Amino acid sequence: MWGYMGNYGWGMGIGMVLFWGLLAAAIMVLIRNTRGSGSAMTDGQQEKPLDILKERYARGEIEREEFEQKKHDLEN
Repeated sequence: MWGYMGNYGWGMGIGMVLFWGLLAAAIMVLIRNTRGSGSAMTDGQQEKPLDILKERYARGEIEREEFEQKKHDLEN
C-alpha cells in the first residue's frame, strides 16, 4: 500500500523536492536583494560621489586633507 506510487513513481517525489528547493532559493534571493545596504539611497536614487565622500569623512575613514583633495577633484 505505502510502497505503491501509482503511475507517478519517483518522478513526482523528485519534482516536489525540486519545486520546494527552487521556491526556497527564490525567496532567499528576494530577501537578499531587498535588504538595504545601509546607505542613504531612497526612491531608487543612487548616491552621488560627493555624498559618499562626505560619509567617509564623517565616519573618520579619511583625513581632512584627503577629503578636500577628493572634493576638489570631484567638483572639477
